[in-house]
Amino acid sequence: MPAVTAVASLLGLCLLWSLAAEIWPSRAFPPPLEVWRVLLKEAASGELGYHLAMTLWRVAAAYVVAMVVGSVIGVLLGTHRRADSFFNPWLVLFLNLPALVVIVLAYIWFGLTEAAAIGAVAINKIPNVVVTMREGARALDPRFAEMATVYRLGRLDRIRHVLMPQLQPYFAAASRSGIALIWKIVLVVELLGRSSGVGFQIYLYFQIFDVAAILAYTLAFVAIMLLIELLLVQPLERHATRWRRRPA
Repeated sequence: MPAVTAVASLLGLCLLWSLAAEIWPSRAFPPPLEVWRVLLKEAASGELGYHLAMTLWRVAAAYVVAMVVGSVIGVLLGTHRRADSFFNPWLVLFLNLPALVVIVLAYIWFGLTEAAAIGAVAINKIPNVVVTMREGARALDPRFAEMATVYRLGRLDRIRHVLMPQLQPYFAAASRSGIALIWKIVLVVELLGRSSGVGFQIYLYFQIFDVAAILAYTLAFVAIMLLIELLLVQPLERHATRWRRRPA
């Protein structure tokens, strides 16, 4: 039933879009069928697949860097009060630093390279991951650590059986919000300094005022991200939290 409801909702949105395009016919507001034709044309030429793949590569690389670095820093700050007090002003600074400034400075300092693009995206997300994982580290139950000491668990076993299960909800929250934020920033990075990707294509079609192509690339990438959420993120989250669910 939820799937049927979602499909019906999307069909209703398309119908509303079509009616609005009929009432206000304009090149700036193409109907859904025109956007669909452009999408099929770009897909048939191979351009859509190539640029989607480039953007997904940048999203994946920035996501991995941000989650790994942010999680490590967040756990360290959450378990060491002095370090947290010292670095908290740094964290507040980076949290409030505009993404556009980070991107521009990365391109100026390191050139128009893939490393600069991915690094700029990761830097924009790392502070958010740090904040979330720091709260998770602060909420760790000391009784589990005492139990690990009693049973003389090694460092890897402590991380796997004591630390990770408690931090999993915070990691899942940071991960989900991270994907949503990262792909939006990746589009800006591509628009400003890359010659491939969805952001580059949107900028290209903006210059010739082709709104149908802009919407086609945007909706195609949004659909990909929704599929990743439904087919990858949510199943992995359910698998990771299966131990929390009690049998009926």
